[in-house]
Amino acid sequence: MIRHDRDGDLWIVTIDRPDKAGALTRDMLLELADIAEDAQSAKALILTGTGTVFSAGADLEAAKAGLATDPVWERLSAVIAAMSGLTIAALNGTVAGGAFGMVLACDLRIAVPKANFFYPVMKLGFLPQPSDPIRMERLVGPARTKMVLMAGQKISATEAQAWGLVDRIVDPGDLMQSARGLTQNVLAATNNHVASIKGMIAGV
Repeated sequence: MIRHDRDGDLWIVTIDRPDKAGALTRDMLLELADIAEDAQSAKALILTGTGTVFSAGADLEAAKAGLATDPVWERLSAVIAAMSGLTIAALNGTVAGGAFGMVLACDLRIAVPKANFFYPVMKLGFLPQPSDPIRMERLVGPARTKMVLMAGQKISATEAQAWGLVDRIVDPGDLMQSARGLTQNVLAATNNHVASIKGMIAGV
């Protein structure tokens, strides 16, 4: 359910569970975190999914068993945020709930036009993972973060781009080509050059 492909210094990780809207089990999250740790020296990483939903967050049965508050979500986002290479979330569709963490931890986010963004922690009675509100606020500001986390608003791709949550909207057929295009300069540089420039930019 997690595919991992390497093309030289480019790592592509795919959530491949379209029949379950990309819903994540604990084993899937652990696998994602392990892959991201192994990719720490990669120059670029693209995180994507299959079908029309990137990820609906926690698998329903796993959420009932406690996955919604499991620290593995925070481990995954922290590992992605710590990467010295360029990280890109190529969002093939909607992002919901805990899946926000890994998306917010990426350097860039591109999405298809029909993607929606929502994080229903207020409605469900959970707290978001600790780093998620911080990263979201740095991208879109405190009021808009409250719109998502407290008012429970579902944000369209167009609105998300206007807010700064999404950097570019692309047609579904061009999603991976666009993501790969963003990595070309990075892949042509040395690891030290990549890490040095990323280190000069205030991160989230």
